[in-house]
Amino acid sequence: MSTLTSNELEDLQTFLKDWLRHTGRTQADLRRALQAGSIRMPVLLEVLQRTYSRDGLPGLADQLCRVEELWQSEDGAGGSDDAGLPGLEASLGQLDLLLQEIRQDQQP
Repeated sequence: MSTLTSNELEDLQTFLKDWLRHTGRTQADLRRALQAGSIRMPVLLEVLQRTYSRDGLPGLADQLCRVEELWQSEDGAGGSDDAGLPGLEASLGQLDLLLQEIRQDQQP
């Protein structure tokens, strides 16, 4: 099974922090979505590392897309404040594009 290099883990951590900040979410929100044992970044990265080892980069991107979809549905279920929705749609679109590019790169 493959594992992320230390540089890739650093890049993933930077991405996660930027993503959380952009979406107005916290590490606690990510912990709940990933069903991780702690909100600490090393634990969150470990969960994502396991996904990468099992399913590769497409699986990792797919998992992050599912988290984004979950958050978007939670925000939509509230119904009272749609002000943040365009930002969520934009970030979900970016994750979908990333997943699409990864899948295209892996096709023979």
